[in-house]
Amino acid sequence: MPFLILLVFILVPIAEIAIFIEVGDRIGLGWTLFTIVATALIGTALVRQQGLQTLMKVRSDMERNVLPVDAMLTGLCILVAGVLLLTPGFLTDFLGFMLLIPPLRSAIGHGIVHQMRKSGRFTVYTTGATGQSRANSRDGVIEGEFEEVSPDDGPQGGRDGGNPNGPPRNGDRLT
Repeated sequence: MPFLILLVFILVPIAEIAIFIEVGDRIGLGWTLFTIVATALIGTALVRQQGLQTLMKVRSDMERNVLPVDAMLTGLCILVAGVLLLTPGFLTDFLGFMLLIPPLRSAIGHGIVHQMRKSGRFTVYTTGATGQSRANSRDGVIEGEFEEVSPDDGPQGGRDGGNPNGPPRNGDRLT
């Protein structure tokens, strides 16, 4: 994987330079630079619009207590699209605009999730009503609250009248 990333960082700039030279020969330097700046501005506007829509979708899902996996993957694709569109070059602009097409973006997101599940390194941690992550219970200790209830409990909450060596009360930590 590190070799693949290194290869991308070497080959993409070489391809961009070759495309710049070819396009510059055909339409001229001024129009080439104008096209690069225009695609960056148009791409930024599209990324902003779609990013705000995705943020609203995430908020809506969270308010309905739905895990916003699709919206988060969409947001990740939009983030990558924004980086690609701000990087000068025709190849990166093309890839960035492709990530702004919703059906293609959805297919890429589902492909990423499929690969993560297939690799076996995909874990989701959720939070309970108290907001505490379930990841804290991995070491075998589950933190929680309890209250001992018996028919003859007085106003002090226990039969011992508040003895510090008595039974634990709500909020006490078990070890």
